[in-house]
Amino acid sequence: MRLAMNGRRKQRISDAFGAAAGRYDDHAGPQRLAAALVADLAQRQKPDDVSRILEIGCGTGFLTRDIQARWPGAELVVTDLSPDMLAHAAKGGLVAGTFMTMDGEAPIFEGEWFDLILSSLAFQWFDDLESAIARLAGLLRPGGSLIFSTMGQGSFARWRRAHEASGVGAGIPDYPSLEMLRSMLGRFDDAFAFDEDYALTCGGAKGLIAHLKGIGAVVPNEGRKPLPPKDLRRVMASFEEEGGDDAYQVLFGRVTRVG
Repeated sequence: MRLAMNGRRKQRISDAFGAAAGRYDDHAGPQRLAAALVADLAQRQKPDDVSRILEIGCGTGFLTRDIQARWPGAELVVTDLSPDMLAHAAKGGLVAGTFMTMDGEAPIFEGEWFDLILSSLAFQWFDDLESAIARLAGLLRPGGSLIFSTMGQGSFARWRRAHEASGVGAGIPDYPSLEMLRSMLGRFDDAFAFDEDYALTCGGAKGLIAHLKGIGAVVPNEGRKPLPPKDLRRVMASFEEEGGDDAYQVLFGRVTRVG
């Protein structure tokens, strides 16, 4: 499925993650940790009476496999923007469910369908996070929960500072702060958000770049062009002067439908 209806950027995101599908797991340490915490939160929130679950942005299937292990009797609908990522998650018969290519902020469902909607580190690619959260929360049955993780403003702070010190702009997207996410969730009667930091050992700028390429996170801000080699070398040197490692700030949110 081509994604022309969602613009060229969404297609670029799909293509980038598709190209990384085969090597993604080798680079995805923080992604594994965030997915496990989303599953833990979901099980604490709704350990039983779960008949239908929607996953947004399955990637290679970290969260997908965990979901099925915890709720083996539930109907599972697994989605991702990238058909190649979706195929990777579905292969091998490790998960039984319905797999479909779908943009998570434009779900094809309507009405109160799901007991759980779960997602880990996919929402940062949405064009309008606040509207997407409201749209997905509208698909919950009474008592159902939307639980997700997304990138926070503090992610890759050293890499950003290295760009600033070099007088150039970083191509990393502008992620929301924890305060911004809490404000978005403030419209709901039962919701909360918190954050966790995950260290990212890079061993230098080349290691960070390899990590980003390895997970497919290579689509920059709209209109951002690659740095000339001279500028990139200056940024890399500045990053390594500060230690050559970085970190993820991951935001977690939960919305439960009351009534």
